[in-house]
Amino acid sequence: HTPDPEAALEVRDLRKTFAPGRGPAVEALQGVSFSARRGAVTGLVGPDGAGKTTLIRIAAGLLAPTSGEVTVLGLDSARDTLAIQSRVGYMPQKFGLYQELTVQENLELYADLQGVPREERRERFAVLMRMTGLGAFGGRRAGALSGGMKQKLGLACALVKAPEALLLDEPTVGVDPISRRELWRIVYALVEEEAIGVLLSTAYLDEAERCHRVVVLQEGRKLAEGPPTDFREQVRGRVFLVSPTADLPARRLQTRLVGRPGIVDATIRSGRVRVVSDPGGGPSVAGHLPDVPAEAIQPAAPTFEDAFMALATREVQRPGTASLPAAAARAGAEDEAVVQVRDLRKAFGAFQAVKGISFEVRRGEIFGLLGPNGAGKSTTFLMLCGLLSVSAGEVRVAGRNLRRARAKARQRLGYMAQHFSLYAQLTVGENLRFFGKAYGLWGRRLEARIAWAEVEFGLGPRRDEAAGALPGGFKQRLAMATALLHEPEILFLDEPTSGVDPLARREFWARINGFAEQGMTVVVTTHFMEEAEYCDRMLIMSQGETLALGSPARIRGLARTADHPEPTIEEAFIALAEGRVPPEAISAANGAPGEAP
Repeated sequence: HTPDPEAALEVRDLRKTFAPGRGPAVEALQGVSFSARRGAVTGLVGPDGAGKTTLIRIAAGLLAPTSGEVTVLGLDSARDTLAIQSRVGYMPQKFGLYQELTVQENLELYADLQGVPREERRERFAVLMRMTGLGAFGGRRAGALSGGMKQKLGLACALVKAPEALLLDEPTVGVDPISRRELWRIVYALVEEEAIGVLLSTAYLDEAERCHRVVVLQEGRKLAEGPPTDFREQVRGRVFLVSPTADLPARRLQTRLVGRPGIVDATIRSGRVRVVSDPGGGPSVAGHLPDVPAEAIQPAAPTFEDAFMALATREVQRPGTASLPAAAARAGAEDEAVVQVRDLRKAFGAFQAVKGISFEVRRGEIFGLLGPNGAGKSTTFLMLCGLLSVSAGEVRVAGRNLRRARAKARQRLGYMAQHFSLYAQLTVGENLRFFGKAYGLWGRRLEARIAWAEVEFGLGPRRDEAAGALPGGFKQRLAMATALLHEPEILFLDEPTSGVDPLARREFWARINGFAEQGMTVVVTTHFMEEAEYCDRMLIMSQGETLALGSPARIRGLARTADHPEPTIEEAFIALAEGRVPPEAISAANGAPGEAP
């Protein structure tokens, strides 16, 4: 085979099999072939377990293929590992920053590891600091940076020796929309100014629209390949927007459509339900909604995300309708405030992380906490859960004052951490039993709750598998199941869909919607701005203060202009965070009837 001089990377009939000590062999890649050209961004997308990370690690010379080959800049990834690593920048999902070292010291360390001559460093570091916006933070410890800044430092370290190609494994997971946009700006500057080739895997389907070419993987096989425009054309005429009615709000409409025959996908976007239909038959969108007027169902221009959902073959599990734990749906006034926050403050020494915020969450509401990395939302969230002490102000959760009765309040809460925090070496069944007992469940009630969790979350067939070996979507199901075992009144979800694939995210929200419909209260933080559409109301924070508070429609309205009459939540979020919304408009929205606490 003669290498293509235009290709930064060529993959030919690539296969990788993992043979663990116990259990069957896993075919992570099954005959994948494609090329990524220089001066372009090639995107790898696919569900969990598709083989994206395995492929990138083989390209980086960190894994040897079972058969087939990968050539990077004309070099064989198995034979020419050191040569590839000296010419290619590689950023894994969890980049190895040294938390105790400063930004500058991390750059120096990676320059040493990459053999960058001393005389070249000052100029290179200046370029990287300017490119990433880290110039003012050279003396700050990496461990003290926000998530978005850590990602940018990781990218700077990968670029410390000007690479000829760049391998990025989900570089934007867990960072806010502003940081995501800045990372893409950096990548495109490299592509346009230095003509490097970029292979990038991503969990964000809107990012695939920005790639020159996209490769879709599923279960180790290549499903499709081409520019985003080709994918969009495949679903033209099959995408519709359904407007809510007085009797059917968007969330209820979406719940009615998810998983129905003839419906490939149903999500909430900008206050309406976006539906992709199946050309293979089944009732039409209108056929599923006989009580919705015809004019409320309009055709829409397709996106790459629509096409991806039509390609993906895994069925989104439709949760049962009678699945909510009884205690969570107990009788209570719908407008009863179950979370009350007044002038909440948190200080770490002289640093004020949260500066006097106030809001309420009502029973049965899905309430979102949003903000850029470092805004104080995670700190606020941990105080609401009783996991972090309050410096000043008042917090009442489920009728308990968190400053005086934290332990009693926690008994009525369910908490799902951002990172998988269950016992990886224990099986699914052992984790359920352990956490059930930790919540005070015993005997028949414990057995009944475990049986409920196994059925509701489809965990029964995986009861004897180690939790750490589960695919991302099943880890998420297990984490939510343990959080609900003790039938809490309020469920706290911290970045619950970070790092999981689009199918698992849809399944997750279908379940949460079902719970909220039956009266469960949910407080959630997320960096996926489209997920904010599932919230009844949200609080957007910046630098420890309230930036905006209201329904998704009200938040979107803050960014509405004559030139852009239908902004998305993400566009509104960025406009707010960048100070482009007049203060008087924010004050008017925050003080609107029915929206403020």
